[in-house]
Amino acid sequence: MRIICAILCFAAGLCFAGPGETSVLVLNDLDGVPRHPLAPAEKLASVLIFYGHDCPISNGYAPEINRIYASQTNFAFYIVQADTDLTPAAAKEHAREYDLHAPVLLDPQHRLIKLLRPTVTPEVVVLGKNGATLYRGRIDDRNADIGKHRGEATQHDLIEALDAIAAGKPVKQKETKAIGCLIQ
Repeated sequence: MRIICAILCFAAGLCFAGPGETSVLVLNDLDGVPRHPLAPAEKLASVLIFYGHDCPISNGYAPEINRIYASQTNFAFYIVQADTDLTPAAAKEHAREYDLHAPVLLDPQHRLIKLLRPTVTPEVVVLGKNGATLYRGRIDDRNADIGKHRGEATQHDLIEALDAIAAGKPVKQKETKAIGCLIQ
C-alpha cells in the first residue's frame, strides 16, 4: 500500500508523509524533478521565495533573486509561484522570460502558503534543517511601500540573514515586512 501511495503522490507531484511519519512535502519543479522545499538535505537551510508571476514587484526582483541564488550556494533555493491558476506551461514561459535560475515550484493547492503563511509576493521564508523559521520577510528595502520604490536598496535583509546562518550566528532581524502583491 505504501508503494502505491508513493507512486501516486509522485505522479501528482505533491506528497505528504502519513500520520506518525516525518512530514515531508515533495513538489516537482518545472522540469519534473521532485524537490523537498521543507528539507534542505545537505544544505544549511531552505530559502522559499513566494513569487507572483504577474506581480511587477516580484518580476523586478528576478535579477536580484538570481544574484543571491548564485552567490549563496550552500542554501536550497525555491521560487514558489503563488497563483493557483498558473499552468506549468505558463510558468515555464515566465521562468524563461525572466531568466529565473532557482528551481520554480507550483503550489496550486496553496499547501506551502497555508503552512508558511506568506501574505505578499515576493516574500521569503528561510527554514532551518529542523523546520524552524530562521528568517521571514523582504529581500531588501528597495520597496519602502507600494508605489514607493528606491533606486537602490539600503538594507539587504535576506543576504544578511543568509550570511549569519552560514557563519553559524543568529539572524539579527528574524522578520521584516515584505512589500508586494497580495497573495489571494
